[in-house]
Amino acid sequence: MEKMWAGRFGKELDREADDFNSSIHFDSRMYRQDIRGSVSHAEMLAKQGIISAEDCALIKEGLLGILADLEEGKLSFDPAAEDIHMFVESVLTKRIGDVGKRLHTARSRNDQVAVDVRLYLRDEAGEICVLVKELISAVLEQAEANKDTICPGYTHLQRAQPISFGHHLLCYCMMLIRDIGRIEDSVKRMNLCPLGSCALAGTTYNTDRQYTAAALGFDGYTLNSIDGVSDRDFCLELMSAFSILMMHLSRFSEEIIFWSSWECKFIELDDSYTTGSSIMPQKKNPDMAELVRGKTGRVYGNLMALLTTLKGLPLAYNKDMQEDKEAVFDSIDTVKKCLRVFAPMVRTMRVLKDNMYAAAQKGFINATDLADYLVKKGMPFRTAYKLVGQAVAYCIENGTVLDNLSLDTLKGFSELFEEDVYGEISLESCVSKRISAGGTGPDSVAAQIAYVKEFLK
Repeated sequence: MEKMWAGRFGKELDREADDFNSSIHFDSRMYRQDIRGSVSHAEMLAKQGIISAEDCALIKEGLLGILADLEEGKLSFDPAAEDIHMFVESVLTKRIGDVGKRLHTARSRNDQVAVDVRLYLRDEAGEICVLVKELISAVLEQAEANKDTICPGYTHLQRAQPISFGHHLLCYCMMLIRDIGRIEDSVKRMNLCPLGSCALAGTTYNTDRQYTAAALGFDGYTLNSIDGVSDRDFCLELMSAFSILMMHLSRFSEEIIFWSSWECKFIELDDSYTTGSSIMPQKKNPDMAELVRGKTGRVYGNLMALLTTLKGLPLAYNKDMQEDKEAVFDSIDTVKKCLRVFAPMVRTMRVLKDNMYAAAQKGFINATDLADYLVKKGMPFRTAYKLVGQAVAYCIENGTVLDNLSLDTLKGFSELFEEDVYGEISLESCVSKRISAGGTGPDSVAAQIAYVKEFLK
């Protein structure tokens, strides 16, 4: 395939160099966006009288024919093409003749690729937000089903205070809601059209950039032509949002792995989302969660790779910027794969409520409530804190728990203890008394569930 820029050169590009330079093998996925951008560009050229209406109609017909043939598998990408832009233009010119050569008037590949990437990322960001909402819905189902399931809450991976398992799961709903907000925020800043910036300096033709921007669904156009072709902040922002999303999935994965271990056994994952061992017949491994945890590093790496690529680039466009696509495309693919397996894995996991309750009965996780009991009787909190610590030490020495201490033993620590203390430090009471907004109490959990449901609407 002859290069569109071949006029200046006296010999063909070396085969290895040609392959090294080519991006068709990864940027071909943007064919819909490239054709869409070209159609709008042609319409603008005709509107401004830069090309004739007849030529515009022929160009549009040719472009839409290429799109249909690609969609139906009648046309394949030519690996000899330098990139998706040159492939489409070359096929168009072969099909409609010299009229196809008018399409690139008042346009450069620099602004063409910039608009293609923005259109593609905008589309993919929308799909990812849908997948995140599906995961939120799956987590919400489990949270609502387990709003009264008592389990130990942890700090430092040590049992800390009793909570409801639903409350714990709702924490991930809040994280994922913020992830959607970050993705949507990045799309807002991305949604400016660089088409019309040309190579870097604009054009001598009387173009209408606002028309093209509106036709492509942008909120406006980029105000500086150099920035229009050299900006990749929107890639970095989106990849940063993806990295935070993956961090949340990785933390969730870590807990799923912990919960499903024999040492914990709070949940059992469905057979569809676990694997076995090649040598140990008893094994049921949480491989999907482990893979999500592992792939998080991959998405982080893509972000760091692009940050490093861009950090020393002079203005305006440089070929280094071709490296943006493989990194951001891989991040998109990875995030989508992880989300598609994560939601059904959560939805189908079985919660072992009795095991959770039994674990909550150990570890003195009602100690704070015992201290609060004394505070309500008039004792300063720090005094109550120390006294309960002494009671815990006594229990450890005598192989018992706070709930099982006799009233006489408790009175040995303080005369403020009365018979009502046992009701105050039961696990059910410890959870239900957490009445502060955002806490694990029933009213708060109900409010959180309502908030997530409203968000999903």
